[in-house]
Amino acid sequence: MIMGRIPKIRIDDYDYELPEGRIAQFPVEKRDKSQLLIYNKGITSFDLFRNIHKYIPEKWLMVFNNARVIKARLNFLKETGAAVEVFCLEPLAPPDYERVFNSTGPVEWKCLIGNLRKWKNGILTSDYINENKPYRLSAEKINKEGEAWRVRFSWQPEGMTFGDMLESAGHIPLPPYVRREDKKEDYIRYQTVYSKNDGSVASPTAGLHFTTEVLEDIAGKGISSAELTLHVSAGTFQTVKAEYADRHKMHCEHFSVSRESVEAISGAGGRIIAVGTTSVRTLESLYWLGIRTLQNPDFIVHNPVIEQWEWTEVKEEISMQRSLGALLRIMEMRDMKTLQASTDIMIIPGYRFRMVNGMITNFHQPRSTLLLLISSWVGGDWKNIYEHALEKGFRFLSYGDTSLLL
Repeated sequence: MIMGRIPKIRIDDYDYELPEGRIAQFPVEKRDKSQLLIYNKGITSFDLFRNIHKYIPEKWLMVFNNARVIKARLNFLKETGAAVEVFCLEPLAPPDYERVFNSTGPVEWKCLIGNLRKWKNGILTSDYINENKPYRLSAEKINKEGEAWRVRFSWQPEGMTFGDMLESAGHIPLPPYVRREDKKEDYIRYQTVYSKNDGSVASPTAGLHFTTEVLEDIAGKGISSAELTLHVSAGTFQTVKAEYADRHKMHCEHFSVSRESVEAISGAGGRIIAVGTTSVRTLESLYWLGIRTLQNPDFIVHNPVIEQWEWTEVKEEISMQRSLGALLRIMEMRDMKTLQASTDIMIIPGYRFRMVNGMITNFHQPRSTLLLLISSWVGGDWKNIYEHALEKGFRFLSYGDTSLLL
């Protein structure tokens, strides 16, 4: 393939003033009573999220990220009294989420460590109670993993799974701009009502507004749905520190899509609404997986990764149906029920979307990769959209209000 030019994007052009008081610290009392901004062909209107089904065309497909947030924050107290927080990012041994959560013996995770200078060596322990039984969790720092650390966890007595241990001892990893400790209700409200697959350390927050009633209204209008899983990483909260976007190192996230969902997405003929930027990122990565599979049929079998600037390497334009058709053929030949991969893709202005015709998304931080993705979709109108939202008293970021961008 021929290497294309990465668009030169100044991050200063994607900054705006976000007053501290507009950052939602708690969710609204009822999920679907959040405010909704609708952007369609340059025209902006407003409603409550409860009525979102009115704005989505019949026979379209909505794609949801069913990732479930884990209690990824573990607190330890040294004998000196110093507090150390270990934030589980992704499993290393076993290397996949299903096996690591079902493990009843020691596991290793890539972790961020808070108050690292207080944990120079030794093993940290934390005591807790589960079903009236005392347990002791131990954490041992093994070695550096980039900007994070490899940490080995073990617990006594054995028999409890690591997933159950996290449920008992961990805390919900609220975003850094939610300036409070997590509460019991966050474990419910920081999850979508359709969450299933454990592994996310941040919520796919566009989905937080859905209720059973909203989903029923959507289905009743003849709008179909498909699910995928992208485990949202802590990197989603990173702002771009570099002067230009092409100098930013994008975070990697793991995703999986069932054959049934790939078939539904392929059959939708491009009439797709992605619920959240995580679904957008997965859908667009799915397209590039198909392109790579057309070049090498074995590509999707060996832990495939979609690279950050892979989309700049276009030699010829290939349809979404042909790309996904290549994936489906290999999945059928190899009897693959689920496709698993990782993506580093960074979507910035200049990117051409192949998979989606609309997206539901919250309002994002200034100078963030998520704001760059939004601008890729609506162009320079992002400034007007965000100004309208601020004027109308919208609440911003994870627990805030939302938008439908068509």
